[in-house]
This record gives sequence, C-alpha cells and structure tokens, in this order.
Amino acid sequence: MDDDLHAGAGVNYVCDIRDLGIGDADEAGGKGANLGELVAAGLPVPPGFVVMRSAYLDSVRSGGVEDELAAMHGEALNHVGDTARISELCRRMQNLVTKASVCPAVREQAIAAYRGLGSDVVVAVRSSATGEDGKDASFAGMNRTITNIAGENALMQAITECWMSLFSPRVITYRASRGFFDAPAMAVVVQRMLSADKAGVAFTADPSTGASDRVVVEAAFGQGEVVVSGKVQPDTYVIDKQTFAVRDARIGFKAIEIVRGSDGSDMLVELDRTKAEARVLDDGELQQIAKLAVATEQHNGCPQDIEWVIAADTVWLVQARPITTLNVAGTDAEPSRVLASGLPAAPGTASGRVRILLAPEDGPKLVDGEVLVAQTTNPDWLPTIRRAAALVTETGGMTCHAAIVARELGVPCIVGARSATADLANGSLVTVDGTRGKITAGASPDTARTTVVQRPESELHGGEITGTKIYVNLAMPDTAESVAAQQVDGVGLLRAEFMLTQALSGRHPRALIARGEQDDMVEAMVASVTRIAVAFAPRPVIYRTTDFRTNEFRGLSGGDEFEPVEHNPMIGYRGCYRYVKEPDLFRLELTALARAREQSPNLHVMIPFVRTRWELEECLTLIDASPLGRQRGLRRWVMAEVPSVVFWLPEYVGMGIDGVSIGSNDLTQLMLGVDRDSDICAELFNESDPAVLDAIAHIVSKANELKITSSLCGHAPSTNPDFAEHLVRMGITSVSVNPDAAAAARRVVAAAERRLLLDSAR
Repeated sequence: MDDDLHAGAGVNYVCDIRDLGIGDADEAGGKGANLGELVAAGLPVPPGFVVMRSAYLDSVRSGGVEDELAAMHGEALNHVGDTARISELCRRMQNLVTKASVCPAVREQAIAAYRGLGSDVVVAVRSSATGEDGKDASFAGMNRTITNIAGENALMQAITECWMSLFSPRVITYRASRGFFDAPAMAVVVQRMLSADKAGVAFTADPSTGASDRVVVEAAFGQGEVVVSGKVQPDTYVIDKQTFAVRDARIGFKAIEIVRGSDGSDMLVELDRTKAEARVLDDGELQQIAKLAVATEQHNGCPQDIEWVIAADTVWLVQARPITTLNVAGTDAEPSRVLASGLPAAPGTASGRVRILLAPEDGPKLVDGEVLVAQTTNPDWLPTIRRAAALVTETGGMTCHAAIVARELGVPCIVGARSATADLANGSLVTVDGTRGKITAGASPDTARTTVVQRPESELHGGEITGTKIYVNLAMPDTAESVAAQQVDGVGLLRAEFMLTQALSGRHPRALIARGEQDDMVEAMVASVTRIAVAFAPRPVIYRTTDFRTNEFRGLSGGDEFEPVEHNPMIGYRGCYRYVKEPDLFRLELTALARAREQSPNLHVMIPFVRTRWELEECLTLIDASPLGRQRGLRRWVMAEVPSVVFWLPEYVGMGIDGVSIGSNDLTQLMLGVDRDSDICAELFNESDPAVLDAIAHIVSKANELKITSSLCGHAPSTNPDFAEHLVRMGITSVSVNPDAAAAARRVVAAAERRLLLDSAR
C-alpha cells in the first residue's frame, strides 16, 4: 500500500501539446500526438495539454481496481453480441473507474497545467485512447468529448468521465471488431475552448470515392459536435486541391446549433428556416480551410480527417487523424423506383427489410441482415450497425462518426436522407446503394454486402496481377479484416475446427447438446463465420466443414464418453463419412452456415475427406434438405485428399459439385503411404514427388475438362517456384496459402505465368 501512496513521484503525468509528436502516441494517444504534430508544422492549434496514459494507469492502480478492471474487460470481449451482459459489465467497470478517480499526483500536475492556461479558463476535454486516430482504426466518437468545462473540480470530473468511456458497450464492441484485445488505457487532451461561430470537418481525399484530387469540407453553425455526431445535415463543399477553387457546394438543412449557454454548459438553439438553409462558408473561408488541410496532409504524409473551428474570424484546427477508409466506388446497376436519397457515406449495395428504430436501446429488435433506418448517426448504434445489411439516417454528413464506422465495418451507408423514417415503410424490401446515395424499392438481383477496406499497400504500389487466383487459408475471425485488406482474391480454405472449439467452449458437441446448449454453439459459429465472410465480400469464402479426427474430438471435455478409440484416426472416422453417420451434428453446422450466408452470400461450402461416391451422395442429400441447400447461388466443393477422387471426380461433378480443392498434405501422405506427422519418415514426405504431381495433374485436367474450379491448399506454391510453375502449367484455377505467404505466392505465380507466356510465344 505504501508503494501506492508514493506512486507518481517524479513521473510527468502531464505534457504540453507543443512538446508532443507522433512518437508519443503510445503515451499521449493518437489525438494528443497528432495535435503536437500540427503545432510542429506551424498550424493554428488552441493551446492545451495532455494528461498522459500513465496517469490513468497509475490512478486505477493506486485506486486498487486495476486487476478487477482487466478481468471484467476480458470477460466483456467474450460477450460481444450479448447486449444485456455487456451492458452490465460496462456499468460495473465504469463504477470502478469512478471509485479510483484521479490520484493525488495526477490531480496536482493537471491542475497546475490548467492554471497555466488562465484563471478558470473554459476548456474542451477530449479522450485520446491508445490506438485511437491511427491509420487502422479511428475510434470515431467512441470515447467522451466534454466541452465548456470551467473550474478545477469540473476538470477532474471530466477527466474521470473520459476514462470511464473506455468501458461503454460501443467501445468494447468496436475494439473487439478491430482485434484490440489488450486492456485499454486512456490519455486525455485538455484545450482552451473556442467560442465557435462555425465548425466542421475536412477530408483531404473524398471518403466516399477515394479521389485524392479534392478536399471535402462539411460545415455547420456553432460547435462542430452537430456535424460529427450527425445532429444536422451539414453543408458539403468540394474544393480542388490544386487551385483551391470551389467545385461544388451542397447546402444542407441545419436545424440547430450548439453554443455555450449562460450557465456555462452546452445549449442547443433551434435555427429559423432562413438561417437553417443559409450557406455556412464563403469561398474565402473554404480556401483557408482547404489550405490548412493540405498543409496537414503534407506534414503527416497521408490523407487526413481534420476538425476545424472558426472563432472571431480565425480558422483553428482542433483535431487531425489519418483517414482509416479510402475506397473506389463500384458501378452496380441502379434499380428503378427511388424511395429516398441522401449523402453516400459508405459505398456498397445491399438489400434487406427496413427496420426503423428510434434509439440504440431498440437494437435487439433488428434482425440480422435488415436495413437499419434511424433519425441520427450516433456511435451508440455500433452493436446494431454490425448486424445490419445497410444503414440509412435522416441527419448527419458523410464524415460523421457512425458513417466512418460504417465504412470500417463494410456496411453500405446513406446519411442525410431527411425524411427516411417517413418515406420507408417498416418491413418493406429495399436496396440501399451507398455509392450513389439512393434507396430503391425491392431487391437488386446482385446485391452482396460490400466490405470496405483501405486499399492494400501492394495494390497502391502496383502489386502483380495474376490469372491464377491467390486465396488465403483462415481459421479464426480475429484477423479477417486485416487479411482481407491484402491483395488476395478470397478465402480458399476456411477451417471450421478452431471456430467450433471456441463455440463449444472446449466441450464435446454431444456434451453440449445433452445440456440443451446447441443453440449457443450455432450462434457463436454464425458470428465467427459471418465476420470473415463480410470482411472478404464480395470475394468468395470457401468454408470447409468440420474435420476433427476422433483423437482430437476425444481431447474435448466429455469427448472420451462419445468418441471411439482408433489406432489410425488419420484415415478413420472423419470427414464426409462422419456426417452421414451423425446427421444431427451436421445439420447444426449447416444451420449456422445458412444463417451466416443470409448476410453474406459470398460464403460457400466444401466437404472434406471424401472417399466414395455413395457417402458424398448421402452428404449432399443432407445439404439439399437443409436451409443452406435451399439458398440460391451456393457452390459445393469437395476436398481432393483421397486418391480415389482421381477416379470419382466426373461422378462428383454430375452430382452437383462445382469446385475441387486439392489438400496436398493429405493427398501426399495417402499417395506415398507416409504419415505426414511422422518425424521418423519425414524425408519420405514430398509434395513434389512425381506420383503426387501426376495425381494433381489428373485432378486439375479433369476439372478443366468438366469446367469446374480447381484449387490447391498448401504452402508449397509460395516457397517452391518449381511446384508453383507445375500448377500454373497444369492450368489450376487458384492456389490457397497462409496469409503471410500470399504476397510471395503471387510473385511466384506471376513469374510462372510470364514464363509460360514466353514459352508459348516461341
């Protein structure tokens, strides 16, 4: 306890913004570090300071709540999707932060810095979380911003409230979706509050199209909160980045403004129609903002999302961060009758039933895959947005918080559709075109939910294009978004086993069924598979059904009660044959796939370890009788691991199989009669053995003749140029490799394709 009492001795918990740079992001958070960079670039920034990340950590540590917070946070991440449970955990975590409060050493330094700004000066207090405002995640609007704070006690309370906002359901959900699983921490930015006459945001690239030759500015009267929170439909201006000429001006209807009230708090003022429809910025002001935005981009070296304020005829920058999503718009065909329109905030097209909701608390009413229609774009909607096929709001601009989040989640989004809740009928089937900003009646024939990701570096710098598709192998949803951002053509092998283990919480499925918990397993599988399929849409995701061997199933809790003991489980009770013998378990998996595919029709199914015609026929009958089998456009693949596929493939295709994926590890061990896991016989295992290559060539040749897709799942194509060249010369459709090998595989395959072209030209 004595250590806690002396915690902070000699520690600098507070730092002036002028002394910070991007290298301080770990301690000052993204917002604080970015503001320091703006000052370093000589740009106009209101004076202020940052209460560093260590201040939060030492406060919760000295308050005796650190371990309990970490444990609850880990539990909350495991309950994303369970609205009631995550809300309860967040309430308890926020109470712990309040209990700890600001420790004395931090309080002393923060008050000294505050006094340095002036006597009881009015300040804005903003969260600056670790990982916030970076290139990969914006945390747009997730944590607290508190304006018009005056007085030392009010400042301490505001800092505590910022820390508390680390533990809201929307932040927990967002962190889980972005793969941030470490215990969070928070720095806090404190800046002199400006009396804003006008405010808004500026993008140095068009967020809806990715065009980099323009600056897009959104503006409203009063404080900028009305823009970034989506409370009004702001003016939207497009300025040429070279000449700073105004290309386009769309005047929004700004029904309200937020100003400082006589009591010192934020006051919402309704505007008369004349001012609500008035233009906010003249050409001169737009040019000032655009020039500052371009200077910020040049200093930071990448496209920027900037918040600005005009106070007393001076333009100030109050925030800057890298744009986390830049996209090239698609050109989907437009259905006929337009029901409503607005600003195109997140590109992509999706169809679904309308669900009009009035508040975030109504989120559970939305059925997965429906179109969420709401009045505002508040970040509290995040858990619901994740499940929506598309998002439509009546207010907000294309740079508001929820629009940014929609782009990161890959949810087509339209904002500023002013009468959407009146124009769209609950339960009606509509198509949302987030690229054009239109909602039309009925379903488009080719609407797949579009994942929006930052263009991969390889693509931006001219990555190689190959005729042979490069797929990836995946097993877990946690890295889906980052892998999908690579230059890959889809998922050629989505292994079910790890996701199923997680869904089962380490228990054998029969043990779970005995307790009546099979629905929980299905729900967990739906969530995991959907996350991956959505991340890659519209690129194909080939899900390989569960292929546990009996020894692996026995390793699960309760497994010894249900699993036989086999001397050679590698060639035993597994794959297709097991589905035929245990159709009830297989139906649960098919149910999960069907539900996931309702949201992402780019998802397809692959049957592993197929030995004979009759067992595949039985298996396909089970699929056809399930909800999955009744869905349109489903592709049915088989794994080619057993040499008998060389003989049976024409029969399989006649039964409806339209893809074959060669499992080179299993095929090699069965062709050569060597256990692939044996250390003693390791030198005998060779995927490039002529016998193995001949079998692969027969499979690929037959697939081409039968006009079905052929693929190969294995590491060899990325590490062995000769093996890759063999596959290319055979005419294989695709190869599927581990994500870290995708770039190397593409280079090797591209080189093999070039050699093949040269040979054919001779």
